[in-house]
Amino acid sequence: MGTGNTVSDKYAVVIVAHPDDETLWCGGIIMTYSSFNWFVISLSRGDDPERAPKFYRCLKILNATGVMGNLDDGPEQKPLAIEVIKKAILDLLPNLDFDLIITHNPTGEYTRHFRHEEVSRAVLELWYERKIFTKELWTFAYEDGKKEYFPRAEEKAFQFPLPEKIWKQKYALITETYGFPPGGFEAKTTPKVEAFWKFKNPEKAYDWLQQGGKLK
Repeated sequence: MGTGNTVSDKYAVVIVAHPDDETLWCGGIIMTYSSFNWFVISLSRGDDPERAPKFYRCLKILNATGVMGNLDDGPEQKPLAIEVIKKAILDLLPNLDFDLIITHNPTGEYTRHFRHEEVSRAVLELWYERKIFTKELWTFAYEDGKKEYFPRAEEKAFQFPLPEKIWKQKYALITETYGFPPGGFEAKTTPKVEAFWKFKNPEKAYDWLQQGGKLK
């Protein structure tokens, strides 16, 4: 993929744990490649009367379509069996073959959220098991220094600095469409540089996962 948006037949899916993850971590990419056919899956909060409508409003602004599931998202973060998450993903996918899949990093985007980590593992394993197919798979690449600062782009990852106009549109989605307060975590985190680890080979991605999901 280049830096323009001249290809109109690319089919890309974003698989995230929560509504707002798609905007926070890769909203700039979605807006930049606006001619792609974007489909976004949020695996939780589908029955949330407040968050669900905001998710679909956000997708409309992003010129994307999508669907929501109802995986447990309780504050206690009880671990879920990986097979449960895999089934939820397969049940929600519109098909099984894409040009690009974007999802969470195996270590999450900050310290720490189990559901982010579990979703990443499930997607990478499904690709490795040939249950889903894609030409490229990207995982988010952010870290927070073990809570020392707000999440920021991994230095060695592929970095995509956002033009000011795109970043402001993304920030508006977080603060206005989703309604997160300007002084809150989401608004203060909203990355001006989006970052990704990129893979074209499921075996290499799986080996990376087994080694802890952090490239050196």
